[in-house]
Amino acid sequence: MISEKQPEVVQRSKLLGLTLTELKTVVSGLGMPAFTAKQLAQWLYEKRIASIDEMTNLSKQNRQKLAERYEVGLMPPTDCQRSKDGTIKYLFPACDNKYVETVFIPDHERATLCVSCQVGCKMNCLFCQTGKQGWHGNLSAGDILNQICALPEADRLTNIVFMGQGEPMDNIDAVMRTCEILTADWGFAWSPKRITVSSVGIKGKLKRFLDESPCHIAISMHSPLHEQRLQLMPAEKAMPLEETINLLRQYDFTHQRRCSFEYICFGGMNDSPLYGREIVRRLEGLECRVNLIRFHEIPGVDLPGSDEHRMEALRDYLTAHGITTTIRASRGQDIFAACGLLSTAKQNNETF
Repeated sequence: MISEKQPEVVQRSKLLGLTLTELKTVVSGLGMPAFTAKQLAQWLYEKRIASIDEMTNLSKQNRQKLAERYEVGLMPPTDCQRSKDGTIKYLFPACDNKYVETVFIPDHERATLCVSCQVGCKMNCLFCQTGKQGWHGNLSAGDILNQICALPEADRLTNIVFMGQGEPMDNIDAVMRTCEILTADWGFAWSPKRITVSSVGIKGKLKRFLDESPCHIAISMHSPLHEQRLQLMPAEKAMPLEETINLLRQYDFTHQRRCSFEYICFGGMNDSPLYGREIVRRLEGLECRVNLIRFHEIPGVDLPGSDEHRMEALRDYLTAHGITTTIRASRGQDIFAACGLLSTAKQNNETF
């Protein structure tokens, strides 16, 4: 019996996430005019189309030629949770039947998107659900940009923060490429002031980011004391907070670029005047601000949340000693607020 030959499946490459230089290589390889690269960039990053067929200023022949080997690469979210305060947490598919979270946070005229850069995380911070998932891979620049371009509210965005799942400096190449596309005149043409990248502090890679990117940096502090921060954040061992702050002192944050410190308040653990004094001592002379964050509980972790009075007292102490300090508004409390909870539930086939 002669079996029918199965049609060959052609694996097409994704255009989303390519830089202008790489798009020039694409069009050159297909025998298209050089100026086509800028047209592709405009369709991908300014008009944010979903298919090559929408690139109407390319000839039909060139669109067919492009579609034979490439696709835009947009993937819609698979699930979402909506909070009564307007916050929306989206799930996007990732590798090996895993998911990453993206959170849309509207606030009057401001609309911030919190994006993920990894599937899981290696840092294993005690207070973070994502770290409990382990690490399953890095997202590409296209995967990160997909969280923006495939977002139903994409046209409303005013700011991007890399504060979702994963450690941005552990995926530095993709994060830097994403920031380039977001800020380039041939890309999204956003001001770097609209983008903040967070980090626990990764030796070498944090320096590269500070040297090469004009975007804001936010350091996850959570304790100014070495031993306690080490218990909360194993990354303290490889790059202690003191070393991170010494590195930051080498850069100018007195103009448009901003340096901030993220500080989750744990009741009776890191929210007393002792900690306020130590934060002031460590940050003395560094142009920066501190964001105090309420702890969102996660399963299996016995950490207490700080109360409003203690957080306000810590804020007032730091502000009185010259450090601009705010208490970040807690959003999405009626849904899976903590980072990693929704994707963990999805991967475990739990109801949400």
